[in-house]
Amino acid sequence: MTEQVWRLLRTGKRSGAENMAIDEAILIAGGEGKVPPTIRFYGWEPPTLSIGYFQRAAREVDLERLRERGVGLVRRPTGGRAVLHDKELTYSVIAPENLPGMPSSVIQSYRLISTGLLEGFRRLGLSAEMVSLEEPAARNGSPDSAACFDSPSWYELVVEGRKVAGSAQTRQRGMILQHGSILLDLDADLLFDVLKFPSERVKERMKRTFLGKAVAINQLRPSPVSLEEAERAFAEGFVRGLDIRLLEGDLTPYEQELAEELVRNRYATDEWNMRR
Repeated sequence: MTEQVWRLLRTGKRSGAENMAIDEAILIAGGEGKVPPTIRFYGWEPPTLSIGYFQRAAREVDLERLRERGVGLVRRPTGGRAVLHDKELTYSVIAPENLPGMPSSVIQSYRLISTGLLEGFRRLGLSAEMVSLEEPAARNGSPDSAACFDSPSWYELVVEGRKVAGSAQTRQRGMILQHGSILLDLDADLLFDVLKFPSERVKERMKRTFLGKAVAINQLRPSPVSLEEAERAFAEGFVRGLDIRLLEGDLTPYEQELAEELVRNRYATDEWNMRR
């Protein structure tokens, strides 16, 4: 891509409703030409289970256990499976579909954005690689599992054969929104405690499968990575991988207003989160 100037947002830890509302607010503002292409880094407070747009919350999530464990719930505007957002760096990339150098196909745009993630992992001393949809490893998922990270897909990133980043994409209003989780640490017990399974036996089997296919950064390094170090590494990774320049900025008043409205009317409502 020809070097372009993008905005970098660091919005800290927010609730699940706020995080999804902010991503959509940036998408709307970008579609109206009011903000530049944006990369955003963020976290979650409290820990939150996000479910894919097409998942059925009541069927796949143990809602009572979720409340007992103090874990939030939000439905993403993107597809995919359930993700527990806790000890991680979450990123979003929001840009026009017709941006020069941005591939028109979903899969190839995944590949481009994954190049930025790949460079970020390298800056943390990890030898990550892309796994494409055509490779056998990408097809060996666990169809009975509601959890993400149990198999690589499209152009997501793996280290030593295990998935280190999970991403999802939607396209609306002439814009691309791709967001995803970069695991710093992994709490598989909590994740599987809040999901529904036919039996304890199936649950334990699925957990073992999951742990064989997912890994966190701090499991792979001799010294732990802080959130700040991860943000810096992946910001540099996106600069190199996408051939862009990043300027730090803030949400505009318009985006903040949109986000507050989306929290109230969508992402914090049972109508949205329990709609299927």
